[in-house]
Amino acid sequence: MKGSNWREKMFTRPKGNQRRRIHAVHITQSRTMPPIQIVLSGPTVQKILDLFSPPTAVLPSHEHTEVHRLRPTLRPWIGIIDQIIKEDSLVPKRYRTTVMQILKRLREEHGFNGGYTVVQEYVRRARGESGQSPSRRSRNIRKKSSPVQPLISASAVASPLPKTSTEHLTLSSRPLRLSLQPRKPSSSEEAVFGWMQSIVQGAMPLESLATELHELPEKELKVLFLAATKGERPARNRALVVLAYARGINSSPICSFLQISKGSLFRYWRDFQQGGTEKLFFRKPRSDKKACIPAIQNAVFSLLHSPPSAHGFNRTTWRLADMKAVLGEEHNDAISCDVIREIIVNAGWKWRLARRVLTSNDPEYREKVDRIKKTLAELGKDEAFFSVDEYGPFAIKKKGGLKRVAPGEQYVVPQWQKSKGYLILTAALELSANQLTHFYSRRKNTGEMITLADTLRANYRGYRTLYLSWDAASWHISKELAEHLEEINLTAETDGAPIIKTRPLPAGAQFLNVIESVFSGMARAVIHNSDYSSVMAATEAIDRYIEKRNAHFRQHPQRAGKKIWGQERVPSYFAEEHNCKDPMYMFPQ
Repeated sequence: MKGSNWREKMFTRPKGNQRRRIHAVHITQSRTMPPIQIVLSGPTVQKILDLFSPPTAVLPSHEHTEVHRLRPTLRPWIGIIDQIIKEDSLVPKRYRTTVMQILKRLREEHGFNGGYTVVQEYVRRARGESGQSPSRRSRNIRKKSSPVQPLISASAVASPLPKTSTEHLTLSSRPLRLSLQPRKPSSSEEAVFGWMQSIVQGAMPLESLATELHELPEKELKVLFLAATKGERPARNRALVVLAYARGINSSPICSFLQISKGSLFRYWRDFQQGGTEKLFFRKPRSDKKACIPAIQNAVFSLLHSPPSAHGFNRTTWRLADMKAVLGEEHNDAISCDVIREIIVNAGWKWRLARRVLTSNDPEYREKVDRIKKTLAELGKDEAFFSVDEYGPFAIKKKGGLKRVAPGEQYVVPQWQKSKGYLILTAALELSANQLTHFYSRRKNTGEMITLADTLRANYRGYRTLYLSWDAASWHISKELAEHLEEINLTAETDGAPIIKTRPLPAGAQFLNVIESVFSGMARAVIHNSDYSSVMAATEAIDRYIEKRNAHFRQHPQRAGKKIWGQERVPSYFAEEHNCKDPMYMFPQ
């Protein structure tokens, strides 16, 4: 518009409230054409004036230091403020840390006791030196300190515009930084959605992601990948923000995919820059939750310690609904079942089913146990200690048990079956060599115990003494058995046979009988889930199991208990704390 006459009402920079006024610029192109009126807002005029303003002269180093002299009270915290300003350079201006936030952080975390103005002056100067565009308020404060002079003279207004439209760009030497741009060119929204969806669904392996984001530490990348694929929604969103932004994707498609604001996005990114994944996924617990109030916690536990019948409920255990009703009446406060459950769970309370324990009521329990321990401790090489008991009687029919089944297969056992016979296994376990001696009986009586004693006496003829340990069953402590043992012991020296002594267990303490552990393993191996056609087939299976077990310990000599055979419940050696009796000994029927 060469030769045009410009008229403007204001040639100086606007002051105070003038920035918000509307400025009218009248341009007359010729005498025959009507004038044109352009209406501009205050901020627009301000930008035009800044654009045509001459470059600010740089003061010498000594003058610069003199003008921006640091106050001694701020010097110990300069490094902390510089670190905050450096981190703010990575985010847009609207998400920077304000001076008040910096002051609050210095006071709470670092013990700063200075004022606001000291911090404000240093932050303004440091951000200007680092190239960060100052805020509007900081710019106005800086301009008030210097006299206001006309930036556009009348001659400049009357002079024609420069021919080249780009010459004015060289007048401003300050860098313009509006937002943090990604390091790579922006991708289409569909490509971004596909890339992020592949991470969430686990379609992209960690190795491929590590190749794209090689700048992230391997440890941090693994944590982010795990949170993005298997974490809950809050953690997944934070991880995806870091992964996508580190890859160079713009903030708009990330926010669109995750349905979050840009403020949240830059807050997640700043947390990751400051403290890694530890700060990124840290969630400060709420202090105002009802489950964290001590008074409510004490009320819940006080109620748990009292029976429901004391509060009018015909029950022996508490329900959450009943506790909610009582707490609401006593404290006039609505406490939900979720709050009560959270308090109980956080305290470690759990449901427990009462367990039946096997106990002995024998008044000589301690004396008998100590006698067995002493015998085992002093057992010589020419002596043997036997644990004796019977297994059964058990019927030969289809047995139930635990086993793997195919999908859709129903594993059932008929309740009513015709028995094919029954068995009683009488056995003695020698603890030193871990060998099992057995035979099958038709009944449990003293005669079977006499047969077992004679069998052991014949098989262990080279030994000096044999100790028999059994429970307090009537046929184990009968007079007939005691007389028979006394009779054969009188002829032991002449017959070259060992002497047989008894070490009975306390009454009701069959759980201390070591052979019960071997019976448990044998039952799980060859009795449960079985369907033998006859008694003979069942005895053959038991014989093979015992023969294989004895052969193993003959090849690998060990005392009973050093190796658990099959699926035995506990090591097969005598210990007072053991429960060798299988709690499921009646299963399967």
